[in-house]
Amino acid sequence: MNAAANDLKIASALPVTRKLRICLAASGGGHLHEMLDLRPFWEEHGRFFVTEPTPIAQSLAAKERVHTVPAIAFGHLRARSLPSVLRATAANIARSWRTVRKERPDLVISTGAGSVFFAVLFAKMHGAKYVHLEAFCRFEKPTVYGRIAHRFADARFVQSEKMAGIWPGVEVFDPFVRLPPSAEAKEDLCVVTVGTVLPFDRLVNGVAALRPENGRPTRVVAQVGEGGAKPAGIDARENIGFDEMTDLLTRASVVFCHAGNGSLMTALQTGCRIVAMPRRAQLGEHWDDHQREILSAFSARGVIEVAEDADDLQDALVRALSKPPPRARNDHTKLIGRLRSLTASWFDKRD
Repeated sequence: MNAAANDLKIASALPVTRKLRICLAASGGGHLHEMLDLRPFWEEHGRFFVTEPTPIAQSLAAKERVHTVPAIAFGHLRARSLPSVLRATAANIARSWRTVRKERPDLVISTGAGSVFFAVLFAKMHGAKYVHLEAFCRFEKPTVYGRIAHRFADARFVQSEKMAGIWPGVEVFDPFVRLPPSAEAKEDLCVVTVGTVLPFDRLVNGVAALRPENGRPTRVVAQVGEGGAKPAGIDARENIGFDEMTDLLTRASVVFCHAGNGSLMTALQTGCRIVAMPRRAQLGEHWDDHQREILSAFSARGVIEVAEDADDLQDALVRALSKPPPRARNDHTKLIGRLRSLTASWFDKRD
């Protein structure tokens, strides 16, 4: 309850003053990163965020209006007790309802995930227009959230040509752009990042076991998640703030990460060599195996090396070190232009 009160206090301290009230709704991690990539559009308006209580949300709250809601997902039913899932869902519904009634957005943009479903639904029920942007990490088939939420969306966008035609009226905007390698020197540093939702001990312990004389950078800083393994010989922390993580990646020569879209894209933007390992649902590391789809798409673009297990990390590192560090970013210029034209058609004639 204290967290909820603090969220509302933060939000109310920053007034909405511009043309539209925009709700930017996304779960923590890569989904929220995608909302930040749309900054040239939403910074023209009053706005607030609805997301999960993660380090990136905490950093964002220092600059923007942020409401956090309890994390819920369809996959939680396979990993948590039913009473705990029901309690989190009830709390999420109540907080989502209060937030929407307080903010009354004109427009909602969401990359989805279960945690923000009720905020998006309630905003739509209150008369807001809804833009559904299927997350960049989905290249071949939509998320469970997307299969439900697209039905009441006023506009639907996907970010992969393979997803074209999956829904009536869907538009495709693939933002991925390869960049030339950076000329900036990197430090003898590698970063391990496992995301903010679950620990990934198999990856963390595997990197700690690599030997510097075989190519692994001497200094290792690892973000291991709440309750994650902290092996000796590395600087392991449960969570690292977004700004500090970006700084570390800017300086690091290698990043080892799970196959989360946010982790991969941030590493690519900073010119790191990347070794990625997919979480496996069978081992209790995630709710499903969608990270394999993400790795397949990034690997096909030639920007990462894949290690299926800890035994593969050394070979993947050698492959990564044998190539120039890749660099890429997502360019949402065309999508932002489309959002501007849509909102003009929806709102410019209102009283």
